[in-house]
Amino acid sequence: MLSNFWIKYHFKTILYKKGAVIYESGQTPRYVYFIKSGEIRMVTVNHDGKEFIQGVFKAKQYFGEPALLLQRSYLAYTIASRDTELILVDRPHFLKLLEEDRAFSMNLIETLSSRLFYKSMMLEELANEQAEHRLQTLITYLWRDTEKGGSLDFTRQALADMSGLRVETVIRTIKKMAAAGELKLSRGKIFKI
Repeated sequence: MLSNFWIKYHFKTILYKKGAVIYESGQTPRYVYFIKSGEIRMVTVNHDGKEFIQGVFKAKQYFGEPALLLQRSYLAYTIASRDTELILVDRPHFLKLLEEDRAFSMNLIETLSSRLFYKSMMLEELANEQAEHRLQTLITYLWRDTEKGGSLDFTRQALADMSGLRVETVIRTIKKMAAAGELKLSRGKIFKI
């Protein structure tokens, strides 16, 4: 579906090395970024330099569209978590894509709705004082597309950065959850029961 659009308008792929910043908070949006391969994390950074992960984007996903559509500055940084290939689509071509491809337009609505749901859920959880509950909710959400026996593809540090908890709290809570039979730990990985 999108491959015809890329061919029609001769979009090129750009490689970003691991650790490269794609855009920074406060920057004026110029593109929507489609991920051909690799992984991107979107983070905000507090005054102490602590990262809070807003989202993780993988191959066949895209990011940067809310700021581009609203023509407002980015609110977060995006950083390549590993070597990543991106297709950069400017605003006129992105609007043309929305006009020409009804299925993609519906996908955009579903994607934005899913992100809004996640942000609302996490806002409610961040207000919750109980670390265990906050972490359980996050893990349950991240597992939504994982089959029984599948592993969670996030480090303890990433879970801490996503939940606003200290990594030590995450480690202690995950061990408690495993002891209670809510998840399984094996060789440092977290598995869905």
